[in-house]
Parts: sequence; C-alpha cells; structure tokens
Amino acid sequence: MGDKKRKAPLVEDTKARVLFETETSLEAEEKADYPSAGTNSIYSAILSRNEAVKDAKRLKTFLELRDKYVKKNVVFEDPLFPANDSSLFYSHKPAMKFEWKRPSEICENPQFIIDGAKRTDICQGELGDCWLLAAIACLTVNEKLLYRVIPPDQSFTDNYAGIFHFQFWRYGEWIDVIVDDRIPTCNNHLVFTKSFRKNEFWSALLEKAYANSFFFLSEKGNLCSIRQALSATEQETRTDQGLVRGHAYSIIGLAECDGVEKDTTIRLIRLRNPWGWVLWKGPWSANSTEWSTISIADKDNLIKQTVQESEFWMSFADFTRNFTKLEMCNLTPDALGCDERQSWTVSVNEGRWVRGSSAGGCRNFPQTFWTNPQYRLQLYEDDDDPEDGQAACTVVVALMQKGRRMQRHQGAKFLTIGFSIYEVLMCGQNQHLQKDFFLYTASKAKCKTYINLREVTERPLTLEPQSINKRPVSVCQPIVFVSDRARANKEIEHDGIEGEKKTKKKPKRKLLQPEEETEEEKHFRAIYQKVAGEDMQICANELRTIMRNVLAKHNEMKTEGFSLETCRSMIALMDTDGTGKLNLQEFKHLWKKIKEWQLIFRRYDENKTGCVSSFEMRNAVNDAGFHLNKQLYDIIAMRYADEHLNIDFDSYICCFVRLEGMFRAFNAFDKDGDGIIKLNVLEWLQLTVYS
Repeated sequence: MGDKKRKAPLVEDTKARVLFETETSLEAEEKADYPSAGTNSIYSAILSRNEAVKDAKRLKTFLELRDKYVKKNVVFEDPLFPANDSSLFYSHKPAMKFEWKRPSEICENPQFIIDGAKRTDICQGELGDCWLLAAIACLTVNEKLLYRVIPPDQSFTDNYAGIFHFQFWRYGEWIDVIVDDRIPTCNNHLVFTKSFRKNEFWSALLEKAYANSFFFLSEKGNLCSIRQALSATEQETRTDQGLVRGHAYSIIGLAECDGVEKDTTIRLIRLRNPWGWVLWKGPWSANSTEWSTISIADKDNLIKQTVQESEFWMSFADFTRNFTKLEMCNLTPDALGCDERQSWTVSVNEGRWVRGSSAGGCRNFPQTFWTNPQYRLQLYEDDDDPEDGQAACTVVVALMQKGRRMQRHQGAKFLTIGFSIYEVLMCGQNQHLQKDFFLYTASKAKCKTYINLREVTERPLTLEPQSINKRPVSVCQPIVFVSDRARANKEIEHDGIEGEKKTKKKPKRKLLQPEEETEEEKHFRAIYQKVAGEDMQICANELRTIMRNVLAKHNEMKTEGFSLETCRSMIALMDTDGTGKLNLQEFKHLWKKIKEWQLIFRRYDENKTGCVSSFEMRNAVNDAGFHLNKQLYDIIAMRYADEHLNIDFDSYICCFVRLEGMFRAFNAFDKDGDGIIKLNVLEWLQLTVYS
C-alpha cells in the first residue's frame, strides 16, 4: 500500500501474485494463469479513452507484420523506435557518431543464432547494462526458458523482412516485443551488446527489444552486484582482487568438493563477467594454490565446465565477503517441470492505488488504512508434510508496483509499499472490510517491512487452510488475499431507484393540500415565482440563483452555492418532460433529494469544514443506497476530490446527482430487469451526454 508520508501520484498500478502449495488439477491452475476479463478490463477501457491512437502496425502480431512486408518485398522500420539518437538518449549528445545498420550491411552471411544461444554470445558494449547481460547469461542455462524469450525460428534468409520479435515476462504475463534489425554501429562495429562471433546477432537484437519494451528483467536471472554504483562518466574502480565495483556478474554454477584433508568440504561458486574476460585475482583464480586442496579429478571436472576467458571460481566465503546484493529468479509454474508444476497454483490480482480513495497508507494511518485494495483467497489443501504436524498451507506473496521506472525521467521514485494478511469468516464475499475490522483485528502475516522497492515478496508464509466448521478466508491488505466479514449495518433512508440501489421504506407522509403548505414550501414557491418566467419553468442559470437563495436560509450548509455545471446535472436528473428546464414540482423533488444527501454529508463532515474526505466517500455513497465497485470509488476520488483530497458540498451533490441519473437511465433501458442493456452508439451518447 502506498505510504501516506510520501507524495504519491494520482494513480499507481499494482499487481499481486500469490503462489500457494497445494495439490490441484492442471486445468484449475491454467484458469488461474489466464484470468477472465472482468471489471478491470472495463476500467482500463475507460481510463485509456484519452490515450493517443497507437500505431496500427504495432497492434498486429509478428507473423502478420512479417508476412505483410515479405509480400511487399520491403524491410520493416519500427515507427516507435526510430534509428537515431532520440531512441538512445534523453537529452545529452553521444560521444561518438552512430550509424544505424542492418546486419547484412555489417558483415557477410549474418546469422540469428549459431549452434544454439550460449552465454559466450553475450559481450557487453558501451552501454552500462551489465545487470541485463548478466541476467541473459543465466537465461542461457535454461534452454526451455531461453527459447521462450528468444523464438528460434527467425533468420536473415527465410522470410526475412528486417523484423524480429522477443518475449518478456512482464507483470505476470508474457508480452511479445517487435523490433526492426537496425543496430547502432561505429566504424562498422556494434556499439552495444555483441557476440564473440562477428556474424551472430541474437544478443544484440534482444538488447534492442529490451530497450524498446521499457522495463527491467530482474525476474529473469540470478545476478549480483557490488555495492558502490558508478555513473557513466566515472572511471571504474576495482577491489584489490580485481572485482569491479558497481558491476553485475552472473552466477553460472555451484560445486561442492571433498577436500584433500580428511572430513573437509569445500563449497565453490562459478561467476561470469559479461565483459567477456576475467579480472579475479583472489583465491581459486586460475593459478592459485587453492586448487591443490581438492582432488585432481574434481579440479579437472570444474575446469572443464569453465569458459576460461570470462568465467572464474571463488569460495562461498569469499563470495559473501565481496558481494552485498543477490537477486534470485522466481519462476512461475508455466516455466517449471511437470512434477513441480502440479504442486503450485498461481493467483494474480491487479489493482490501483488512487490518492484519496484507495491509497490508505500503512497501519500508522488507522483512519484510512482500511481503504487500501483488498483481495480474497481461500486455501483448501494442507501441505503434504507440515513441519510441526499442524494443518498448514504454504503461500508465497509478491506485491509489485508497476510503471514507476517508465516515469523516472520525470523524477518519479518507487513508492513505499507492503502488505498485511488477515483471517476472516467467509461471508459477504464482495464487501470491503471496514475501518473497525482493522482497528480491532490483528494480522495473521505481513511483509517484514514497508519499503520503496519495485516488488515486495514474502516466502514462505504458512496459513491455516479452510475447515468445514470455521471456513476462514485470508484477506490481503493491500494486495493479495482476502475476504470479508459482514459490513456493519447502517440505516439507509432513501426513496430512490431499485436494483443496485437499496432502500429502506419510510412511513408515507400525508400529502399536503395547497392550503396546508409548510413554511419552507411557501418559501420555495415565493422564490420560484420570482425567478421563473411566464412558463413557470427555470433553466440552469435560474436554478443556480434559486439554490443560492434557498441555501442562504440554511446556516448548517457551509457552501457558496452550486456551480452552473452542477445545476445542469440537476436539471437533467429531474427533467421529466424533456424541456431542459424544471417546473415547481420537479424543483421541490430535487430539493428533497438534496436534503437527504445533505444529512449524509453532515455525518461525514466531522470537523464541520464544509468538506468530506475522499476516503469517506465510499461510506457516504453506500449510505445513500448506491452500491458500487472499487473501480468506481477510485473514479469518484479522481473526478471530484481537490488537491487536498477533500470533496466540497457542490462536488458531493454533483456526484450524487450523476449517480442517481445514471442508475435511472440504466433502469429505463433495462426493460426486462435482468441487469443487462444493449445500446447502439447513439443510445449510449443519449444516456451519457444528458446527465
């Protein structure tokens, strides 16, 4: 959850991934890997309506594009990754002059892959992306996974059209990235990543595809780096034993050997330098005396495994002494072997932190903590061999914030995030746990710390699986599992629409005859008659004047009146004859609605400031009888809250007027009452424009 101490952006995407160890069918697991479209897809469509139209070519698949250009007998040029310096630098100019060339212009007989993709095919160039190349080197160790990332059926001869594609695991799913084969060169040599074979280009094109996709590949490799980052302008610094500070190395292999001395075991680790040469001069380097402490057979076996030019061995003790950061790969079930895959199930949930609605901060903020995203997960199976003999289910929880690195050139930093897990009884499956629950309920598990990292992972967590009597449901706040208890009952008095809007019946009020008008109604009539013309109807400007005069008589409402736009929405809500104006009866009914909503407003305006917190809007909306989903609560906060996350009375009423109007319009189209309507574009516009 976003920490309120940090100034968060308006909207921040999140993704939560849960792995839990259980015996499940492959079919059920595949359903978890490929979730069906739901409200998130609708929400994304709404929020993406203002995006610039994307290049139509990019929306086609690789095969469609390749076949199109082969048929035209022209080579592909990626319009979103132009062959110039703008694709490589934000502002400053490069130190050398680049010339972008296709492989056939660089050498004779260019090949995509020669004799399989190997770690020796990865040699770092001028770009300081050793962390990426170290990860790719690790990828070559797993051939099945390697060829998922690098589809091998590509070449510079068969069906060649200057277009290639690669696949990356991003935010819980595989995405296909398409690039052309124009690569930066200087003096006819590749400037960036290259293979030791001059005519092999898979690694150079993979690096370009990664740059084109604007995200990082830390999931894909086991890599480590020495603390002390170097900028591009700093001269590299090395330890006394030759390791480069701020540099990333690949962990290629591990070995455990019996020592020559009795009852001794030596643990070694093999590393690779993505630069393509060895700098290590410490113990277990090529000619060190330590090799005499193991048998000749073990020595020959280890040396045989090693690529002498770029790989070296060191003891585990030296490794932990020299390196301070280790990033390990967590493979998802679709990348594991068959035996392992059937023992894990994956659940992926996507959500959003929206300031003022669902970015409630940590437990230090009890008034808003409950508004964070909540997700449910029921655990049915016990572990096969629980450690203490008690029923338990092993779970791995990962919380990731998305898109921050894409905004880093704008000054964006990672938000401080974390999660907590609660156990609740299984009832009210779609309800959001309220504030009181978290005030009086301790979490069952949580992340070790709230921290500003891209991803926070806890493994393993052991939780109690569901039993017949207790039927517990885990609830993850803000992100991963959970269910809810029943919401505290609140009195709702509202004579609104049916369906999603639930009401409590009120005693019928005796209709007043004209001679029995109340003082308030007389006041209405006097003001109305003074403003309305001969037709006895009022337009939005006139309604604004009347409402200002009426509200002036009500000191408990701290407001300067309603905006013209709000008054137009009010008329759209109450206009029953299609005139675009209100008659007296329609105006009186409008005032009745405003009074009902004003009582709810005062309930949540605890400090009597004339505003309610955007965090409280979901409760106010529920009290008015509107039952919405979490995406709509986020939209309300984005649409109506000010920069201080407050909603004034004018914006509050405007929101309620539009909700009421949209529900009414929907019910008018829902002739058979099944909760589904079918509209053409003109009907849709009629429904939304006049609201």
